[in-house]
Parts: sequence; C-alpha cells; structure tokens
Amino acid sequence: MPKWILVVIFLIILFLLLLIVVSRIARVYFVKNGENLVANLLEGIDKESSKTIEREDMKKLPAPVQKWLTNSNVIGKEEVKTVRLKQQGRMRTEKNGKWMPTKGEQYFSISEPGFIWIADVKMAPLVQLSGIDTFIAGSGKMKIKVFSLFPVVDAKGPEMDSGTMMRYLAEMMWYPSAALKPYIKWDEIDGTSAKATMEYNGISVSGVFYFNEKGDILRFVGKRYREVNGKYVLSDWGGINKEFKEFNGIRIPSKSDVTWFEKDEEFRWFEVEITDLQYNVPSLY
Repeated sequence: MPKWILVVIFLIILFLLLLIVVSRIARVYFVKNGENLVANLLEGIDKESSKTIEREDMKKLPAPVQKWLTNSNVIGKEEVKTVRLKQQGRMRTEKNGKWMPTKGEQYFSISEPGFIWIADVKMAPLVQLSGIDTFIAGSGKMKIKVFSLFPVVDAKGPEMDSGTMMRYLAEMMWYPSAALKPYIKWDEIDGTSAKATMEYNGISVSGVFYFNEKGDILRFVGKRYREVNGKYVLSDWGGINKEFKEFNGIRIPSKSDVTWFEKDEEFRWFEVEITDLQYNVPSLY
C-alpha cells in the first residue's frame, strides 16, 4: 500500500478520534448549561407551601375534566409543584424519514409554569444531536447542536413562546393537578371532551382534550406554530396516547405519539415513552 494512503488513513482516524473527544467534552458543557437552567427553574420551590387536592377543588371544572382528575388519582394527594421525568423514544423530521433513537430528561415547575427539556438524538452511527427546549417566564427557546458543537437550530421569538406554552399545556396530562391552576381555564364541549385555554405573561394558547368513558385522555389537539419553508404556520398539532401507567400513584399516559394533524393524513413525528417520573423532587437526576 502506498505510503500516502497510510498517511491519509492515519489522518482520518486521528480526526475522528479528535472529533469524538471534543464532542464528548462539548456535551459535558452543553448538558451543564441545561442543568444550570434547571437549577434556576427549581430554585426555592421546595419552600413553597402546598395543599392536598380535595374533591371540592374540582367542582367548577367540566364533567369530563373532573372524571379525568378522579381517574388520575389526584384526590387526597399533595398538589404537584415540580415534575422530573425520563423518557425514551424515536423521532423523525419527514413523513418517510429515518427514525432516530431519542433519550431525554425534562423538568417542570407548576406554580410559575415552565420546563427544561434536555435530549440526545442519535442521527447516525457516531453522529448525535444534543437539544435543549425551554419555556421560562413565558418565553420559549430551542437549541440543537450536532456533536454538541455545531448549531443547527437556535430558535426564539413569539412563535417559540406560543409553541412551548402549547407544549406545556399538552404535557399537563403528565401532571394532572395543574388543571386546577388559575392560568388554565376550561370549557366543556361534550361528555368526553373539553377545551383548555392557558394564559400567562400576555400569551394565550388553547387545545382540546378528548377522554374515554373511564376518564383517560385519548388525545390532545391544538394550534401550534410549525416551520414550513422557512416560515412559521399555525397548524394542528397534538398527541395520541397509547398506554397508561401509574407513577407515584398518579395515572398518566406513559406512551404517546406526537403528531401534526394534516388535512390529508397524520404526520407522526415523535414516539415517546415515560420511563421514570417523580413529583415534588425539585432537583436534578
């Protein structure tokens, strides 16, 4: 084998090794930044007073919402102030695109609504995306980097504020007692559906929760901004729940498909499973 080929192979291997080492170091800093955001989000919450949820607290809610909260086992339990959870699943960016394995941690504050989502997406062998999605004080941001180094998404603005608030509203099904918070208003549609409107820091989003006769949430649909050809377009978005499980005695959807509901068909782009969930533990995993 010619000597120059050996040199090229050596340089390629050296570059790959260097990239792996540098990306691992970069990921440590990337995750550390996310953890600092979590610490700020959860600071002081453990000192907040809490109460036990009583049936009387639900009397003004629509009937299907009351049935959901009862079925979720929140009555007699302490109201949720914080949530931390682990999830796994897979996502894709196009209808017929390749599914990419995903793992993430998410942290929520409830009294002052907010969340931090820290995730890794395996794009290809040796190629990984690191992402942080945040909703803090009514503002939303998303950052995604390849190898935790090279930015591919750095989104913020009114559409992100609305979109992350919509996500918070939809994911309320993982922390049902938040349905009682004053920033959530309810309107009954019929015996198995109700519209929720969230208003916070001058922003308002709405969506419809659909329940079965037992009180489980089957799906959620609301208008969320979606980037199409470089522009944000309000589109039907939501989730379809496939399985349910109890965490800390609270029954929630444990497996869900996150979907864009298009006119001709559904674009199922994220399949997610909750693998661990803890309430009122205001600290990092």
